[in-house]
Amino acid sequence: EVQLVESGGGLVQAGGSLRLSCAASGFSFDDYAIAWFRQAPGKEREGVSCISSSDDRTDYVDSVKGRFTISRDNANNTVYLQMNHLKPEDTAVYYCASALSSIIADLGPWGLYKYHYWGQGTQVTVSS
Repeated sequence: EVQLVESGGGLVQAGGSLRLSCAASGFSFDDYAIAWFRQAPGKEREGVSCISSSDDRTDYVDSVKGRFTISRDNANNTVYLQMNHLKPEDTAVYYCASALSSIIADLGPWGLYKYHYWGQGTQVTVSS
């Protein structure tokens, strides 16, 4: 059974930090790019960051560049999102998702339709 399980969300004050984890199982983790998406109330789900299967490419949406860092541990089938200098506008449910590396390499990291598997999400709330 394919599973992506997010953890690490919570309530933090503006300027604080959180580290999200995405634990994967049930598929060939090494063959997949992993991305973080987020969805705030009343808004569409948006891509936040993506990391290639071989860890040689990372992408970030402009609003998080310089504040968020994505990384992966292929030995433990886990992807992390380190979020620093959090802002109230970062408040959302954060999801991790996986897509075949070949698709991301050819078409780029964004676009929900590229992602086969999704986690259940973890809530991040940043208070002002």
